[in-house]
Amino acid sequence: MYWRLRTAAMFALLTAILVVIGSLVGGIFNNWMLGLVVMLGISVLINVFSYFFSKNMALSANKVKIVTREEEPRLYGIVEELVQKAGLPMPEVGISNLPMPNAFATGRNPKNAAVVATRQLMNMLNDDELAGVMAHELSHVKNRDILVMSVASTMASVVAYVTRIAVWSALFNDERNGASLAIALLADITLPIAAALIQLGVSRNREYLADESGGRLTGKPMALANALMKIEGGCTASSNSYDNPSYENVWISSPFGKKATRGLMNLFRTHPSTPDRIERLKALDQELNGTRY
Repeated sequence: MYWRLRTAAMFALLTAILVVIGSLVGGIFNNWMLGLVVMLGISVLINVFSYFFSKNMALSANKVKIVTREEEPRLYGIVEELVQKAGLPMPEVGISNLPMPNAFATGRNPKNAAVVATRQLMNMLNDDELAGVMAHELSHVKNRDILVMSVASTMASVVAYVTRIAVWSALFNDERNGASLAIALLADITLPIAAALIQLGVSRNREYLADESGGRLTGKPMALANALMKIEGGCTASSNSYDNPSYENVWISSPFGKKATRGLMNLFRTHPSTPDRIERLKALDQELNGTRY
C-alpha cells in the first residue's frame, strides 16, 4: 500500500505540472481552456499509442524470441507454476540473446503480457533464483506497472515538448513582455527536469513494489536478493554491450550496471540501488520466514 500511495502522489504532482504548463500555453493565447484542451489531447494520443504498441516494440527492440514449453521447459515451467499461484493468465514466454543477464516483462494488461529472460540469466541462476526473478516480473504484470510507466513516460515527454512550445510561443507573440518571456524560459529549464525526476521516482517505487510482491509470491525473498547481486555483477561486466537506454527501465536491473549510489544521485536512477533492494528483501524474509540478520 505504501508504494502505491507514493506512486499516486507522484502522478498527482506530474498532473499539477501539466496543468501549470497548460495554463501557461493558454495564457499566451489569452485562452486558458485552449491550453488545457491541447494538453489533454496530446496526452491522450500518446498514451493510446504507448498502451497498445509497447509490447511489440519492447520485444522487437530487445531481440526477443517467443518460445514454447517444448523449446524451453525449465523457464516455461517456472513461469507456469508462478502464474497458477498468482492467479494470472499464462503470458507469452520469451528468450533474448542479448549479452547480459537480465529479465523484463511487457504488455498492456495481464491477458496480453510477455515475460522475458536472457540466455545469460538462465545460465547464471539456479531454479529458486530464476523463480524469484520471474515472480518479480509477473508482479509487474499483476500490478499493471507497464501501463503505469507508459503513462509516467508520456506525461514527462509532454511536459518537455509543451514547455518548449510555450517558449517559442512567448518569443513570437506580439504581446510578449519581459516577465512572460522570463517565466517561459524558467519553465523550459525547470519543469522538464522536475517531470523527469518524478518519472524516475515512479520507476523506482514500482521496482520496490515488484520486489516485495515477487518475494511474497515465492516465499523466498533472499533467492531474489541473490539473483539481483548476480545480475548487477553480470551487467557491469565489460562484455555487456547493451546500447538502448530508452528501455533501461523495463529490465529488472539496469543493463548498464550502475554502481550503488546514495543521496541525491539516487534521484537520477531508473532502479533503486541493489544494496537498498537487498536490505528491503532481508526485512521481508525476516517477516515471512523469521530469519535473523
